[in-house]
Amino acid sequence: MRKLIVCNLISLDGFYSGPGGNIMAMPFDNGFSDYNAERLRAADTLLLGRNSFEMFRSYWPAIAEDVSQPAVEREISRLNTAIEKVVVSNGLQPNEAEGWGPTRVVRRASAHAEVAALKCGSGRDILIFGSHLLWNDLLAAGLVDELHFMIGAGVVGEGVRAFETRPPGPLRLLDTRTFEGSSLLLVQYSVER
Repeated sequence: MRKLIVCNLISLDGFYSGPGGNIMAMPFDNGFSDYNAERLRAADTLLLGRNSFEMFRSYWPAIAEDVSQPAVEREISRLNTAIEKVVVSNGLQPNEAEGWGPTRVVRRASAHAEVAALKCGSGRDILIFGSHLLWNDLLAAGLVDELHFMIGAGVVGEGVRAFETRPPGPLRLLDTRTFEGSSLLLVQYSVER
């Protein structure tokens, strides 16, 4: 069975984004991209909500050939384009999701069944980057297997809290990790059922 893994950056005070939903207020640094590339190499499906999909699609494709970008960013761009993307959205039409590698749209009412079917299929990990509302919904439904949070060395004070719901069971610490030259702390938890 495939694992559904949520990978996100959170602030030291537990926020998913800063004031006004500003993602760029978060305490990013070098370890963030290194770990995201590592996770993408181990996956073959990226599950996204509409807002994250549109934000990523507007940013990542141009990075692949931009020699001014670090090699890891260009690799992430290529991996994001190649991976199968499943976008959960009621408003996005299938033809509006075209043009950024293999992508399909799933309606919210079908999301739990679609994700359960993906997990039962063959393949590698299923990842969620961003997509705050989506991963919280799937967590509450018992469909998330692991939470991988990079805790940034920054306090944003206000914004969108990481958790909108409680997990269906306790969390079990799998691992912690730091990255050379980075202030981020990676914590990996399994969601026990």
